[in-house]
Amino acid sequence: MPLHHALLLGLVEGLTELLPVSSTGHLILLDAVLAHEGEAAKTLDIVIQLGAVLAIALYFRARLTEHARGVLARRPESLRLASALALAFLPAAVVGLALHRWIKAHLFGPGPVALALALGGVAMLAAERWQRSHPGESGLERVTWRSGLVIGLCQCLALWPGASRSMTTIVGGKLCRLDTRTSAEFSFLLALPTLGAATLFDLAKNGRLLLELPGGASALAVGTAVSFVVTWLVLDLFLKHVPRLGLAPFALYRLVLAGVVVLLGGHLR
Repeated sequence: MPLHHALLLGLVEGLTELLPVSSTGHLILLDAVLAHEGEAAKTLDIVIQLGAVLAIALYFRARLTEHARGVLARRPESLRLASALALAFLPAAVVGLALHRWIKAHLFGPGPVALALALGGVAMLAAERWQRSHPGESGLERVTWRSGLVIGLCQCLALWPGASRSMTTIVGGKLCRLDTRTSAEFSFLLALPTLGAATLFDLAKNGRLLLELPGGASALAVGTAVSFVVTWLVLDLFLKHVPRLGLAPFALYRLVLAGVVVLLGGHLR
């Protein structure tokens, strides 16, 4: 793989990982445009998420350290957040492990991605409308273990490329009466175990295929580094502006992109 392709993949991953537009869906579409095929290309799409995971961990380092100390000190708010994150992580981990091979074989293509983008866009518009009459609460201390479980069940839908892990968890947070910023912050913290586990699993299972390809190791390094830098920049901007913007602009973008993919039809394979 040419290094400029890896750079482009890292850029797209960083721009879209935290936005509710589906990073994996965008990478699959980009692979179709760049004529990337095979298991190694699919593995690269997943493993470069490591850059996003590291960026999130570094951005929230103070809060993570505070809550880690709180768990050790058995502070109720820290224990509640930790239990919510654990319950939110488990459903997708179990389902993803069971369906990992089937998902890669059947859903990693432009057609399934376009459908997921469209359905997700409609779901986001519905969630925004619902929250106008059901205002959400602010602050991670409002996240209960029940909220975590609901958000975790919603996250299972993100195993369908194009659905978006960020979208499903933020919408899940809204259904649990959390406001947009709090839903987004919980979603980003949940990304650490979820994306971290997915990355390590795929790297252990298929990393050899990628690293044995000519330029595979360099492509992985470049893609991961670029995704780290871009994710860091996007994260700060998103948290500052999403309470004002809401989800509607991202929903409309998803619907337009789905339409473009359908129109291109046979040109994307």
